[in-house]
Amino acid sequence: MKAGPRELEKGELLFREGDPSDAAYVIKSGRLSITKSKGNSEIVLAELGPGSMLGEMAFFDNKPRSAGAKATTKSVVIALPFKALNAQFKTFPEWLKVMVKTINQHLRDANQRIKNAEKAPSEDDAVFDPYTITRLISILTLVAHRFGTHSEEGWEVPTGTLRRHTIQIFQQPTNKMVKLNEVLSAMGYVELTDLGEGRQKLVVKDLDLLSNFAMFYNEYLFKEESKRTTIEERELPILRALKFYANKSIANGEQIRDDGKVSVSLTDMQNDSMKDLNYLVKVEAVDTLIDKGICSEKLSGPKGITMDVNVEEITPLIDYWSIVYTLLNYAPTPGS
Repeated sequence: MKAGPRELEKGELLFREGDPSDAAYVIKSGRLSITKSKGNSEIVLAELGPGSMLGEMAFFDNKPRSAGAKATTKSVVIALPFKALNAQFKTFPEWLKVMVKTINQHLRDANQRIKNAEKAPSEDDAVFDPYTITRLISILTLVAHRFGTHSEEGWEVPTGTLRRHTIQIFQQPTNKMVKLNEVLSAMGYVELTDLGEGRQKLVVKDLDLLSNFAMFYNEYLFKEESKRTTIEERELPILRALKFYANKSIANGEQIRDDGKVSVSLTDMQNDSMKDLNYLVKVEAVDTLIDKGICSEKLSGPKGITMDVNVEEITPLIDYWSIVYTLLNYAPTPGS
């Protein structure tokens, strides 16, 4: 990518959503629209004129373009290659670097929340809203504990009793309870067996986990927003990677300390995650989890960059937030 002016004809693409990022641009003349794909169509997020900058967010994290850009009129943009910008950025004071990077990450997070909101059904149309999730799982675990039969498989729930409690006592729609159990079955938390003639055997495989989840999520929902610690959906793969490499460290003889933590090499995680997990987890990916107090600070030593991880602390967070996002994003297939 060369620095300098670039002419664009009306309708010409500057870059596409998902393209690799190698430069920012300043509009010298004309106008450009910022676009995002939505199904088979395209929506315009903004229209920028002379003096505006675009494409700059990727400078800090080298992520693909989060949106596309194309000329709405004949335009001229000035290309600012990241390689040249980085040389200038290195001269900034450290406090200014941190501030700019933080602002950029906040913008990324805000864009992700907007994307999630666009992707998910509206609250009125959603199968599961947050409060319905806690109600239904609380009903399920209550009936399992009070009326269920315990065996090595788990807690077998009398489906007739569950149906009556759902609709008569708690006045919740039974079709949503049915869908809830289908989702939990797909996730491995319950087991559904078709007995024929419209009858099913329902077994809750881990009653403590689902009971604790209901209490956790209910407490989260009723906290003041400023006191909530939210794990974003995009952070779940990072937590899963930390758990994987913590367990790998333990299997390789790394000692668990008295505080329950084990040292994990983030350098090894970055080098091996694509091979081990089929997705890349960079060292800096853990930064948002550190900022939220979920993970400890990074350390530098003979093993490269490391982090102390408590598997018992992060495992329920992975389980709980996986349930949350799976249910919030659930959309039934046509005809179901």
